[in-house]
Amino acid sequence: MLDGLILSIDAMGGDHAPDVVIKGIEYFLKHEGKNRRARFLLHGDEAQLTELLSKYKLTAARSEIRHTDKAVAMDAKPSQALRKGKGSSMWNAIAAVKAKEANFAISAGNTGALMAMSKLQLRMKQGVQRPAIAASWPQKEGWCVVLDVGANIECDAAQLTEFAVLGEAFYRALHKKAKPSVGLLNVGTEELKGNAVIKAAHERLAESQLGLNYQGYVEGNDISFGGVDVVVTDGFTGNIALKTAEGTAKLIGHFFSDALSGNLWSKFTTMLNSYALLKLKKRIDPRRANGGVFLGLNGIVVKSHGGTDHIGFANALGVAIGLAESTFLEEIDRTLEALHDEDDNIGFIS
Repeated sequence: MLDGLILSIDAMGGDHAPDVVIKGIEYFLKHEGKNRRARFLLHGDEAQLTELLSKYKLTAARSEIRHTDKAVAMDAKPSQALRKGKGSSMWNAIAAVKAKEANFAISAGNTGALMAMSKLQLRMKQGVQRPAIAASWPQKEGWCVVLDVGANIECDAAQLTEFAVLGEAFYRALHKKAKPSVGLLNVGTEELKGNAVIKAAHERLAESQLGLNYQGYVEGNDISFGGVDVVVTDGFTGNIALKTAEGTAKLIGHFFSDALSGNLWSKFTTMLNSYALLKLKKRIDPRRANGGVFLGLNGIVVKSHGGTDHIGFANALGVAIGLAESTFLEEIDRTLEALHDEDDNIGFIS
């Protein structure tokens, strides 16, 4: 059995698996993980994975293959995946976390199936109504965390309050900031704006004695321009915002490339400014933000974008390892306990 920090990986999940998964591990070790003690528990087709490990020169000391010929289809419904997915590469990746053979699980596979299997096997933390998916978002300075970005289409005020607690603990663990600021996404910052759920969540957070650095309402532009560190919203709104931002970043990159390659003068100026341009290209690259984390479970599960390349998958590995090396789960337990004690004392009703 592998020793050290163990990453349990659904090697068959994603649009371009397993090649992107194994190439992503190789890229991570080469660029990000030279001094880390990470080891990889790979779930999937042994023949394919053995060939790819040899191709990318990954040693047996780093990796162990757990064979299965079952994989969850990208278009499978969560209910179907639960019925037929036991023993699949996705199921087995999560099972290794449950059995404490691994520190966390990561998959680029079907999001709904991954969430359903994670909830069934790992269970929710005590008192958490629903899990949330948290995504890191580049800002002018540093990063912002947005949640939920797809797990819960509708939320009530109690769930949004839980998301604030989960997101704040997540930010502290991953981005090493002692007192991250928290905002509630709304259509405006004025007190009268927003629906009944948003207003009720705002009241709960504003009156809370949890010590959150709650800043009140924020708008969509605050996500990118640094209004707060943690933005709380429902999964419907959060997912649309996330996909819109990713599309915008890709469009800007496309326009940028076209503008710089249009004529001889453009190519000449590109060469002169190559360092600055490469730095800018890296900053707007959506692959840097790859890796959504399922919060509220008794274990760490990371969801990589299904269509990402090896660089994006490597970034998702970095997110997962950052959490595994932190006190994230302990911080979540502490803050959730404080939240539920406060609700019991005050008598909040969701």
